[in-house]
Amino acid sequence: MKLIRFGEAGKEKPGVHIAGKNYDVSGFIKDYDEFFFAHGGVQHLGWMLSQHEAMLPEIPAGARIGCPVANPSKIVCIGLNYAKHAKETNAPIPKEPILFMKSTTAITGPYDPVMIPKNSVKTDWEVELAFVIGKKASYVEASEAMDYVAGYCLHNDVSEREFQLERGGTWDKGKGCDTFAPLGPWLVTKDEIANPHALRLWLKVNDQMMQDGNTDDLIFNIPQLLSYLSQFMTLLPGDIISTGTPAGVGLGFNPPVYLKPGDVVELGIDGLGTSRQNVIAYARH
Repeated sequence: MKLIRFGEAGKEKPGVHIAGKNYDVSGFIKDYDEFFFAHGGVQHLGWMLSQHEAMLPEIPAGARIGCPVANPSKIVCIGLNYAKHAKETNAPIPKEPILFMKSTTAITGPYDPVMIPKNSVKTDWEVELAFVIGKKASYVEASEAMDYVAGYCLHNDVSEREFQLERGGTWDKGKGCDTFAPLGPWLVTKDEIANPHALRLWLKVNDQMMQDGNTDDLIFNIPQLLSYLSQFMTLLPGDIISTGTPAGVGLGFNPPVYLKPGDVVELGIDGLGTSRQNVIAYARH
């Protein structure tokens, strides 16, 4: 199944994407939130669709699409998790996963604009495969980790490199700015993705291909990451884990290339759809 959320920001309703069209399931499902995932919501939705798909109202064309997960408790990201990306940034291959948190206030829909932060000069792009936690996870063995995955979605881990690398402290301050986490368009349930470790992922800026990689270059795979994270924190249903970005980020060019107002970013992953963000200047909102 392909789960979507649609409507005005902050007031999204749940829906599904079937055969190229979007349908409203808010008559059957409250939202794709922690309660939904923790209480067998994916299985219930599958049963509901098998019984009532023909009666679902179609969502009007042009309706805004939001993040496919409602109110995750956290977004946990992995740094330098593609071998070729580590090489382009002249970083050693990590011996253990590098973890950082991304503020949930950064979440936007897949087609919402990315806003350059105030005083930013080094805003960058990162196409990433994210997975969503399906049930509470603590001290999980890698051999059992996939049982805790609900599905996958596309993520642009937008990053401000000066804030991240030149302002002292952790990476978080360059990762959590408003609009820095466009997610979606879909949450694709794991049964639809035969092998999440063999997916092409790509990103263009102004129609120029910048990133063109494959998840087979991951240093730490999804079971390893979920198990590792669960040793340090409890992962709750609906939490979003972003697995890192392949080579081709703006920081890796010589000289570096960064986003500016007017740029258009497009990205996609096999089976997970595509997204598009217009880059805009900072404005108080």
